[in-house]
Amino acid sequence: MRNMGTLNPSQASDTTTHSQRVIDLENAVHEKYLSAEASLPFHGWHHVYFVKTKAVEFACERNADPCLVAAASIVHDLNYLVRKNSGPSAARRLRRSFLKTAGFDSAEIERIEEIVNEAHTATRTDSISAEGAALSDADTLFKALPMTPVLFAHLYLSENGIGLRELGSKILREQMPLVEKDIYFYDPAVREKYLPWAKVNIQLWREIMAALDDPDIVSLLDAIDVKL
Repeated sequence: MRNMGTLNPSQASDTTTHSQRVIDLENAVHEKYLSAEASLPFHGWHHVYFVKTKAVEFACERNADPCLVAAASIVHDLNYLVRKNSGPSAARRLRRSFLKTAGFDSAEIERIEEIVNEAHTATRTDSISAEGAALSDADTLFKALPMTPVLFAHLYLSENGIGLRELGSKILREQMPLVEKDIYFYDPAVREKYLPWAKVNIQLWREIMAALDDPDIVSLLDAIDVKL
């Protein structure tokens, strides 16, 4: 995997977004991810870096706090370093440890914890802060990218030790209600630009789940050792 790099003070073009604390946090978490690279083909540093970059961009556009959004983005998926196929609660202690070491105070750590939890796909609602929405939109965008089902879905299956049925059920269970409630993306401009991708992705998974009811397709997949 190409090294996406770490920040240093000379690279920080915005002192609010890339404060020294964010730089220190990103460098420390990046090092942790590098040590676990082989076990995180989906939720690895490439995912974290993409989400952080887009979340900070969205935060700046919405007058949200870019420093808190950057920090929350960097630590939002640390749970996958703790336990496969887990939720944010699995990494609460690990997040706090990284944030405290980087210099965030108790109040900031609690706020970052709130941002991470309110942006979690499985539980988020229409009641969300500007910071949580920025992180959520960035993380959801990664899921909706047209290349995600082609290039990344099999990596998610491998990373979490699950089969096609479980992944398809998870995607439809979590994401379809968000489209129906019009909160798949929170920002209207982001929604207009990217929601068509999301709808195509969801429809693809609907078709995959329907196809798994066909015995001949199941036999075909079994012949090439695809976990169902």
